[in-house]
Amino acid sequence: MAVSCSWESIDVHLLQVLHALLTECSVSNAARRLNQSQPAVSTALRRLRDITGDPLLVRSRNGMTPTERGQALLEPVKEALAHIEAIGVRQQRFDPAVSQRVFNIATPDYLNAILIGRLVARLRALAPHAQVALHSFGPDHDYARALESGELDVVIGNWPNPPEHLRLAPLFEDDVVCLMRKSHPLAGRALTPQDYLDADHLVPTPYAVGQRGVIDLQLARERLKRKVVASVPYFSLAPYVLLQNDILFSAPRLFAEHCCSLGELCMAESPLEFPKVRFYLLWHDRAHHGEEGRWFREQVVDVIRETVGTLHAAREHTPRRARA
Repeated sequence: MAVSCSWESIDVHLLQVLHALLTECSVSNAARRLNQSQPAVSTALRRLRDITGDPLLVRSRNGMTPTERGQALLEPVKEALAHIEAIGVRQQRFDPAVSQRVFNIATPDYLNAILIGRLVARLRALAPHAQVALHSFGPDHDYARALESGELDVVIGNWPNPPEHLRLAPLFEDDVVCLMRKSHPLAGRALTPQDYLDADHLVPTPYAVGQRGVIDLQLARERLKRKVVASVPYFSLAPYVLLQNDILFSAPRLFAEHCCSLGELCMAESPLEFPKVRFYLLWHDRAHHGEEGRWFREQVVDVIRETVGTLHAAREHTPRRARA
């Protein structure tokens, strides 16, 4: 049988007829299953034979039986119809209580100790079968590509110039303070700009491709240079370095307050005027309309704003001397 039509001429209706014919092995039964007339199904079978160049069904002692070509087409047709149905049928409403989704989030590691534990607790309560995977940044980490590919669902950032092609939701602002051990010669007094510039500094390594932090940008604008003696890839390592050295670490206030609450560290107001550190949530357009992604973003925003609000309120009721 010669092929007289292209596969481009096949449509969903013909796929449904072909699936019914190959499973029922009967034109009349296939017609009843599809709620169509027998002549309509016979016409569709003729078109399918023209397209495939194969009889697809042939007569046998028990009625009709698929040809080898017809039998080989049954599974691919079944899968094709399932994929088409997934496209055409409206997605079921997202139910966090039964979701088994893995949500992927990347954050600067100094937020993890303060915020991420609360986010995990929220997800465990609302979506007990889901998972949240935390990803750390690195100097070569291309977070924009990871968002575009779906490797990440959201990113929490604080770069002065976030990429314009990504969606953004503001989270909170924080100011820069100086963290040090309590035995540091500069501890317990107001720092001067010269104190800051003359002191030894610990700094974080950049944690994303092509991004510089608020402190480095501001110092560069004012043509100032601090004395860097060591760097760490993760903020969580900074307290351990500070405890054993007379060294300063410039950091967001929330992180510094958290470190001071744990032991022998204290902080001082920055003598240089740095812009506030703006934290925001980033995501890609590819995930903007998905219900699961939107729900997850709402949880992240709610947890962070609630946590920061609670910490700010506690700060206002803490005597200034006690904060050091």
